[in-house]
Amino acid sequence: MEHQTTPENARDAVLSAALPHVPFDGWSETTLRAAITDSGVAEGLARALFPRGGIDLAVAFHKDGDARMRDTLAATDLSQMRFRDRIAFAIRTRLDLVDDRELVRRGTTLFALPQHAPEGARLIWGTADAIWTALGDTTRDLNWYSKRATLSAVYGSTVLYWLGDDSLGHQATWDFLDRRIADVMQIESLKAKLRENPLGKAILAGPAKVMEKWRVPTVPDDLPGKMMDRFRQG
Repeated sequence: MEHQTTPENARDAVLSAALPHVPFDGWSETTLRAAITDSGVAEGLARALFPRGGIDLAVAFHKDGDARMRDTLAATDLSQMRFRDRIAFAIRTRLDLVDDRELVRRGTTLFALPQHAPEGARLIWGTADAIWTALGDTTRDLNWYSKRATLSAVYGSTVLYWLGDDSLGHQATWDFLDRRIADVMQIESLKAKLRENPLGKAILAGPAKVMEKWRVPTVPDDLPGKMMDRFRQG
């Protein structure tokens, strides 16, 4: 029986075929062309799935990492951990799932470019959101933003440290992560004290309406299917 090509398995095939080329050619048009050849996916379909070329490959790689992290966290009993240890475990899990640090290094270089920096920031925010959601966060007020903004900063700085860390088992990175989380916990403690004070509560509540306008939009889950329909229609 002939294997049916779907947007999902075509996307996965192209992305998988791209990974061996990324350490040499980065997340680039060159890598996409090689991946199309190696995967056997029709070029028109591949370019419909990755219309911006290498940048879309890098975005897909990052989002796949987030999905794998969510699956791992969902299958792990975190109930016996302190909350700060759950956060550390989630970030460690996200980084441990990376098979080749060069893939992340190349992505970091790409998203450091001015034209791609906003996309990189959205991806890091998405990772922070995935972690908080997996840990059961249900806040919908100003805390929704502050938690994700703070964790984005922790995650981003930890990734940069991890990329240059040659210590055994990346222990230096995990120590760095623990220090950053300790800093965050101090901030959360200060915020809790502010909430107990009427003036502090007003200060924290004031920016909420402004921040509500900054909620990051999500990409529809059915986007690959819509791309496939467009491809079929010529």
